[in-house]
Amino acid sequence: MSALTKDLLAAFEALPIFPLQQVVLFPGMLLPLHVFEPRYVAMVRDVLDTHRCIAMALVSERSADMNGAPNFRPVAGVGSIMEHVELPGDRLHILLRGRARVRLEELPFTPPYRRARATLITTQQDRVADTAIAALHHVVGAFAQLIKRRDSDFDLQLPKDADPAAIADALTHQLVLDSAMRQTILESTDAAERIGRLTETLTIQLATLGDFQAGESN
Repeated sequence: MSALTKDLLAAFEALPIFPLQQVVLFPGMLLPLHVFEPRYVAMVRDVLDTHRCIAMALVSERSADMNGAPNFRPVAGVGSIMEHVELPGDRLHILLRGRARVRLEELPFTPPYRRARATLITTQQDRVADTAIAALHHVVGAFAQLIKRRDSDFDLQLPKDADPAAIADALTHQLVLDSAMRQTILESTDAAERIGRLTETLTIQLATLGDFQAGESN
């Protein structure tokens, strides 16, 4: 058992779930959140006293179960609370750092928030073809330049000494616009597949935003 699973083991038996639209958390990435709903404020206070871990689960297209609770995708990112700030009105600002991918199996509801049994998902680290890496570098460079022309403060951040799968996670977090596609890449457990999906997505984004900018200049 890895140090990661030992560290998170206590949380995995009944992991608190924070279901949100548009939010996908990748391992190694930072996610700031403003927490104001009473049930989620209670959740944060509970985990601060224990394992500090929360599963960020993407809500499935505004759907709900028989009790009106939003359905969420079963693959989620687990984050540890790195920082928290108390705000007026019983609100909190927290900073999560992604720790792992997990598959969630929801447990019977215990108020005030939902919980799930979590199973760690690992990535197949088979060698990624040099041509696939080169294609990704090419489209990332072009897309980053496009963003830089609109936002001079944009600074692409990549983890040092990371494997290709982790680099794909970081790039998806920073560059992929559509939350459904971010979720699809989160669910990919094969490094080569993950890089292929990311390259294809960024190529489409580059063409779409490039056409949009061309239209603006006309």
